[in-house]
Amino acid sequence: MNTRLLQRQILPLDRDSDVLPLYVDNQAAILDADKYEVGPDKTAQALNNAQIRQSINDGTQVHPDQLESRTALRVTQGDRLSLGTYFNAFPASYWRRHTVVDDVKLTVTLKGRGASVIVYKSMANGRSQRVEAADTGSNPEGTFTFDLPLKPFVDGGWYWYDVIASDEDAVVTSAEWTAEVPDDRAEHGTVDICVTTMNKPDFASKLLAQMGEDEQLRPYLDTVFVMEQGTKKVVDDPEFPAAEKALAKENGGSLLRIIEQGNLGGSGGYARGQLESVRKGTATYALMMDDDVVCEPEGIIRAVTFGDLAKQPTIVGGHMFSLFAKSRLHTFGEIVQPWRFWWQSAPGVIGDWDFGARNLRSTRWLHKRVDVDFNGWFMCLIPRVVIEEIGLSLPVFIKWDDSEYGLRAKEAGFPTVSFPGAAVWHVPWTDKNDALDWQSYFHQRNRFVAALLHSIYDDGGRMVTESFSHQVKHLVSMQYSTVHLRHKALLDVLAGPEKLHETLATQLPAVREMTKGFADADLKADRDAFPPVRRHKPPRKGKDDTEVPTNREVKLAALKAPLRQVLNPRKLAEEFPEAELAAMDNQWYRITRYDSAIVSMNDQQGAAFYRRDKKLFRQMLKDTIKVHRQLKRRWPELAEEYRTKLPEFTSPEAWEKTFEPWTVAEEKDTDGNRS
Repeated sequence: MNTRLLQRQILPLDRDSDVLPLYVDNQAAILDADKYEVGPDKTAQALNNAQIRQSINDGTQVHPDQLESRTALRVTQGDRLSLGTYFNAFPASYWRRHTVVDDVKLTVTLKGRGASVIVYKSMANGRSQRVEAADTGSNPEGTFTFDLPLKPFVDGGWYWYDVIASDEDAVVTSAEWTAEVPDDRAEHGTVDICVTTMNKPDFASKLLAQMGEDEQLRPYLDTVFVMEQGTKKVVDDPEFPAAEKALAKENGGSLLRIIEQGNLGGSGGYARGQLESVRKGTATYALMMDDDVVCEPEGIIRAVTFGDLAKQPTIVGGHMFSLFAKSRLHTFGEIVQPWRFWWQSAPGVIGDWDFGARNLRSTRWLHKRVDVDFNGWFMCLIPRVVIEEIGLSLPVFIKWDDSEYGLRAKEAGFPTVSFPGAAVWHVPWTDKNDALDWQSYFHQRNRFVAALLHSIYDDGGRMVTESFSHQVKHLVSMQYSTVHLRHKALLDVLAGPEKLHETLATQLPAVREMTKGFADADLKADRDAFPPVRRHKPPRKGKDDTEVPTNREVKLAALKAPLRQVLNPRKLAEEFPEAELAAMDNQWYRITRYDSAIVSMNDQQGAAFYRRDKKLFRQMLKDTIKVHRQLKRRWPELAEEYRTKLPEFTSPEAWEKTFEPWTVAEEKDTDGNRS
């Protein structure tokens, strides 16, 4: 047996006060109500859900000067700080469930007379228990070890420690969680980082520098692949030379490899990284990472360590925090709901969770272990043996490639773990609305492809019915370009998987071309580019159209919306918008009141002039009925076709053929340089 470091105490690299609640906590623990105490009453549940999102932070903060180094924390005289935080608590239940580790040892080194450390554990229901304590007494410093079993963490729970300073300041100089592991698990694996970038050279350069400059991470890096698919090259960014220098090897050469290819989307970029990693065959893992993230380098080390000690090859994913509100966690774990075949948070998970408002120790739901189907490829570690066995990414450009891969791996016996303590900061999905723009094509097509491959229900469960209802919703909302794109997506699904690779490089411009001529896709940055609002008559009693409707009003809107489509649009509405709706208020039950409207986009960069078109509505409704009937009728044969051919279109050989135009050019360039 050998001793292996599992996790160490870390503090923010840049002393950013916005992220401090993720590392160290000075707030009290006030545990929220148990769901069984709340009971089945829906009103009580809604009230409790609102209450647990209320901040319990008293407004005091840990001062940045208390962070003495990356690993050393000063606790001021008479104060108490907890390391029961996202990055410093030990996720015991995940280690118990998925790894060969049975017991861990916590070693804490303190400076300061009278300083004490108290170790706690939690249960799956969030209740905490004191485990053990020690103090320096009259000594100026001390090192304390605690032997901690993982046995009592079947369903959930964490370990953590609090530090209390007595009559003088105390300093936690280090804290480490270690375990005795089998000899064949003593050495850590290595990782190929696969970053796909598209016209974000500033983000990518900073990310590369961040990874290269971290001395603890460097031994884990095998190669950092950057799949350059844009016209604004990362190599031309002013900060790239520093990043390149940071990833240089001491004995010559570089850890960095830039691969230029056409825009094949996220799936094409990540598949290239997967292919290169497998072909090279020297790294234990390939880690998919977005270009526009800020990473916590320690999280990569933890993901590799967890993967090394997993009972079986396991995909280890990181979590996503908001780049704009850094203490807010986007989601703690995701599944594909099988009946709807739609991604969502795992049962019990509350999305957009703010650790700055309510800490880990006060949040009951965070203590139950969350089991997932997949992890987003903003940060996701995949063992090379998994890629070798189940193949590369689907050739689908963007959307559903990561979730499908998790489902594929799960069916092959390889689990995915969304691992606490491994994370990046990224623009959250909630700040986008990619269900309405050109991306809606890929959402629709790829969701159906994934469902045909993996749905456990006849005819895909609710897939076809829900798709039809969404089409009708978009139609009555005057979102005709979205309807057109989603319709084309279904036609391409019906055509079978043969053209997925063939159209990968050309589908995006083709999709963008499809939206031309549709008013709802004609975005203007300047509001003054549109006519002023004019209505045929003022709102009844001056009522605010943006009020939140009752359930009865929503149901009434659902009945009225299709009936309105048989009426001719009001003549004034063709030239002048009847209303102006902010993106947050652009709900189907609201916009169906109008024959035209100015609607702003979620990204706040533009707006479009929606107009109701009676003739277009009738033709599109006819088409959507026809295509959904075809899908329902042909589902069994399509599912068989996609499943049979999956190993072919995700194989390295199929992807090599797709990459050929750029690999041949790369080889020619290399030969030319050599000569």
